Amino acid sequence: MDLLDTLTAKGLRRELPTREEALAVLATTDDELLDVVAAAGRVRRQWFGRRVKLNYLVNLKSGLCPEDCNYCSQRLGSKAEILKYTWLKPEQAAEAAAAGVAGGAKRVCLVASGRGPTDRDIDRVADTIAAIKDADEKVEVCACLGLLSDNQAERLKAAGADAYNHNLNTSEATYGDITTTHTYADRVDTVTKAHGAGLSACSGLIAGMGESDEDLVDVVFALRDLGSDSVPVNFLIPFEGTPLAKEWNLTPQRCLRILAMVRFVCPDVEVRIAGGREVHLRSMQPLGLHIANSIFLGDYLTSEGQAGQADLDMIKDAGFEIEGADERTLPADRAAVAGGGCGSVCGDSAESDGHACGGGGCGSVCGGHADADADAAAVAEAAEVVDAAEEALTDDARTDLVRVRRRGAGTELAPNA
Repeated sequence: MDLLDTLTAKGLRRELPTREEALAVLATTDDELLDVVAAAGRVRRQWFGRRVKLNYLVNLKSGLCPEDCNYCSQRLGSKAEILKYTWLKPEQAAEAAAAGVAGGAKRVCLVASGRGPTDRDIDRVADTIAAIKDADEKVEVCACLGLLSDNQAERLKAAGADAYNHNLNTSEATYGDITTTHTYADRVDTVTKAHGAGLSACSGLIAGMGESDEDLVDVVFALRDLGSDSVPVNFLIPFEGTPLAKEWNLTPQRCLRILAMVRFVCPDVEVRIAGGREVHLRSMQPLGLHIANSIFLGDYLTSEGQAGQADLDMIKDAGFEIEGADERTLPADRAAVAGGGCGSVCGDSAESDGHACGGGGCGSVCGGHADADADAAAVAEAAEVVDAAEEALTDDARTDLVRVRRRGAGTELAPNA
């Protein structure tokens, strides 16, 4: 189809699609789904080869949050029966992080509920970062602590943090519908502070909260404009006990179209399938790997993911490989390879001779290295997955897949990694 040919060509050139083109991706039919996945997959392979980056969450402080975000199980007034505990000690957090790293995680995400950190909280997190880096200096550490005050991002950077996560979640026009205790502008300000301090900005969205296609496109374009280096795409987990508990608006096909739209708007940026992957993509998770180049390993903050070994098996079975710790893909590392551009690539051209990146690069193959036969084989294999998934689909919400985390950080049980 002309739309997908145009979007693929633009993605290979690192060129932004129009809003109308992005909206058109979301409007494609299920009959066109495999074509959409194949087109987005070609762009994904141009910049990231067949590598999958694994990330691991450590919830440093769970529940007890004063904010009223409607989607969150940790919100003020939440009746969700989640784990609630105050700050983990640095050695406890480092032990939890080590489990994820042992499972293949390249990045550890340190998350704490709350509006934002105090200066004492920054000290706590700095000690935790030191404990993690002492165990393995190659591990990327991303902090996610809420709204930042002046100079806090600089202190996290000095402590050894590599990135800071703060999601925009939804469009500016509808942000007031999901929370009243802070604003969209507050979130933009924190992402800007993180970027300004030299931290890699990690900021994404939540789909499935009742938003329109226009809202999804607006927030992804905003993330692109902010210069987010990694874009987590969360699919709402409708926890019982939260205001959005009845919002079951997503199908696996809808999720794949959303991922594809994000990939076309952010062709050379890390796109991560985040929370809700197992709940909403279900048996079609492997297709998501053809679009996104990053996932979380194992459990999430307050919900359980599938077994870590199942994640690793899925990646291998789908023909992908784990991105190693020696493959440096942070923005500064990519710039050293690509002369200032994003993505693991040796240049801006959509064509190359297929050699590997050098000079401290990421190790992925440059340019349009996937041939037509490989694409056709991937699509044929994916068709079987789609057919099986469609046969299994019902109109019923899969509430059985929403499981509260009872293991890992903050418990005496081993983590799922």
